[in-house]
Amino acid sequence: MPYLLALGLGLLLTACCPADSSLTDHARVLAPRPMQNIIFFGNSLTAGYQLPASAAFPTLLQARIDSLQLPYKALNYGVSGETTAGGRQRVGSVLARQPVDVFVLELGANDGLRGIPVRETTQNLQAIIDQVRLKYPQARIVLVGLEFPFDLGPLGGHRMARYAQDFKALFRELADKNSLDLVPFLLQGVLGRRELNLADGVHPNAAGQKILADNVWAVLGPVLER
Repeated sequence: MPYLLALGLGLLLTACCPADSSLTDHARVLAPRPMQNIIFFGNSLTAGYQLPASAAFPTLLQARIDSLQLPYKALNYGVSGETTAGGRQRVGSVLARQPVDVFVLELGANDGLRGIPVRETTQNLQAIIDQVRLKYPQARIVLVGLEFPFDLGPLGGHRMARYAQDFKALFRELADKNSLDLVPFLLQGVLGRRELNLADGVHPNAAGQKILADNVWAVLGPVLER
């Protein structure tokens, strides 16, 4: 008799509480998302030239990420003076250091200052993109656009003006070709404003870096929310 009673209670409980996949789904929603890495791969603009690390825009973005309780860790791999060719050589060692979930690619300014052919800059950036996708196919890549820092027309004539136009266009073309999210112009609102740059007139100061952070976040923020 006790056995029959226990069996009956078991059947009753089963009938009243069927397996509910929604409970599993709910638990999955409540479970914390694993921490992911954002690699900021660039030159002095990313590194925060002559500024404390806390003033560079990747660190400023980390503070914003933390305030929103998003599970991302920002890693700053900016190297002052680096060209796209240097980045092409360096990227493999960076990719080997940790998993990459988001890759923010900011290179090309030093190519422009050196007058490196646009085709060469484009090839180097494409090679970096290819290396990231080969090692981390699921990584989301954000390309940071740049423009030549001054009007070359009056200085170098038509040829240099054409160079500036082609240099600006290469970032949109690469983004479209590779289906990348694009920050249109990193230095928007900073370029040419003395109060937002160091004495050299080229590198943003701490106030300028805050604007760079805003420019990047306008594109990166929605990427992280996906």
